[in-house]
Amino acid sequence: MYTRNKEESPGRDRSGLVSHILLQRGDPPEAGIAATWVGVAPGSRQRLHGHPSEQVYVITAGRGWMLVGEEEREAGAGELVYVPSGAVHGIENVSAATPALDAEAAYDAGQLRPEG
Repeated sequence: MYTRNKEESPGRDRSGLVSHILLQRGDPPEAGIAATWVGVAPGSRQRLHGHPSEQVYVITAGRGWMLVGEEEREAGAGELVYVPSGAVHGIENVSAATPALDAEAAYDAGQLRPEG
């Protein structure tokens, strides 16, 4: 059995995108697939790109916009997005507020109402 924890895997930080390579060629020798965990910070996006292999994205938390080829749509936690071989694709996390919200001041000004 082969296992790898994302915190122990090779990683790369690229301006709000943190990639952890969980499975790559040679891990184990017979592996014919790769698996990467990518964290997309709020407001960050992955540059559009393509590659010869098929790919799937599994959204584990939050919501964002996914572009695959000419199709773009919102995707959220629990969804799988299939990317065919050669398709240009990328993802953007849109769970951000600009400018940053001071929740306490907004409550005091009556802009937000606490639940309940």
